[in-house]
Amino acid sequence: MLSANIVALAYLVASVLIILALKGLSSPESSRRGNTFGMVGLVIAVVITLQLSSVQNYTWIFIAIAVGALIGGVAARKIPMTHMPQTVAFMHSLVGLAAVLIAVSAFANPVGYGIADTFGQMHVSSRIELFLGAFIGAITFTASLIAFGKLHGSLSGRPVTFSGQHILNLILGILMIGAGVMFCIDLTWTPFLAMLFVAMLLGVLLIIPIGGADMPVIVSMLNSYSGWAAAGIGFTLGNNMLIVAGALVGSSGAILSYIMCKAMNRSLFHVLLGGFGNHAPVATGGAALEARPFKSGSAEDAAFLLKNARSVVIVPGYGLAVARAQHALKEVVDKLLEQDIQVKFAIHPVAGRMPGHMNVLLAEADVPYDIVHEMDEINPEFGDTDVVLVIGANDVTNPAAKTDPTSPIYGMPILDVSKAAHVLVIKRSLSVGYAGLDNDLFYMDKTMMIFDDAKKACESLIHVLD
Repeated sequence: MLSANIVALAYLVASVLIILALKGLSSPESSRRGNTFGMVGLVIAVVITLQLSSVQNYTWIFIAIAVGALIGGVAARKIPMTHMPQTVAFMHSLVGLAAVLIAVSAFANPVGYGIADTFGQMHVSSRIELFLGAFIGAITFTASLIAFGKLHGSLSGRPVTFSGQHILNLILGILMIGAGVMFCIDLTWTPFLAMLFVAMLLGVLLIIPIGGADMPVIVSMLNSYSGWAAAGIGFTLGNNMLIVAGALVGSSGAILSYIMCKAMNRSLFHVLLGGFGNHAPVATGGAALEARPFKSGSAEDAAFLLKNARSVVIVPGYGLAVARAQHALKEVVDKLLEQDIQVKFAIHPVAGRMPGHMNVLLAEADVPYDIVHEMDEINPEFGDTDVVLVIGANDVTNPAAKTDPTSPIYGMPILDVSKAAHVLVIKRSLSVGYAGLDNDLFYMDKTMMIFDDAKKACESLIHVLD
């Protein structure tokens, strides 16, 4: 058995490694190193935890580890990048479910968890900790499942709203807290299970009014919820490592959610209440909202503009991920670089379906990190750019966010692609984006639409650029 000092020191080392992992994951260039730090830190934490005197049965633990490793390994190899957002949401639901199951187990056997007094009664502080971890975990579980369904397409991406929705949420919140207080007072199963049921129902109601356009914020917010659920259960278990790791995930997820909200001109307060989706329209998936003149061209026309450009900025969007066109796009970039054309990528914070989605896609295709730039860094350069190539992006390039005070996205920071000399847009059709709005960029005189699948269009460009 390890001494308390060795356990504390090992947990400290693991905590530092997890902090370094979060720091590394803040940049694509250091993300691999960050992942390595995180994995090493978690291995240390797990190995040390297994040496604790409270661990009594290794058989079931190792069976669970083996089953989980098998499922995780197969999933990692089989799940395509286009399904990564919903996969992340599903993983968050598992963290929430784990918190709920641990809470149920601890309540059923407080003596075994070391949270009871000499009479077998749970400590008051443990009751409060159990309540907090359980209800946050329950909300995270069902909310993440709804987010998974919306992202995967098994549930409609449309906001589901009804009269009195916020009042109902408020009533449920009061009932949940009331049941939790009753549980803390009399320690019976009825208020505990009632609290879990109401929390799970509240998790559903918080996410259904949020449309597909706002899912990047929801993914990061659920990440925060899962972290706080883990931290709450860490207090119940008396495990400092779980408390630290959960708090780090919870706080970093909250900060990221704030950044996402700022990038979408949304209110974090409304995200927490599950209400801001009410005000944003949702994509219909149909044609443009009104008949307006536009210019369309072919891959040959696009190649002509690209060949005669001094500088090109590429704006990737979810359409790039759907078409799995990142490798073909990398070949296009290589062709342009061979002709001494300056090429850069412009990444909007909410491009794709989750934070960092586009960065991961480009990294998978071995696009050099030094030519990938964030919105604030690249926006001042659009005025001096010869050609912007937009691939599958929509709302994040819509000039209405700056020019139309009546637009639902007015005030949302966008990529200023309309300031470039020429704009090429590769898109299947003029259909609206997740915000359900016509994109004014498509109808500008400087814009040429190339209607095609992103991968096929890039492959055509490769042949023409030879």
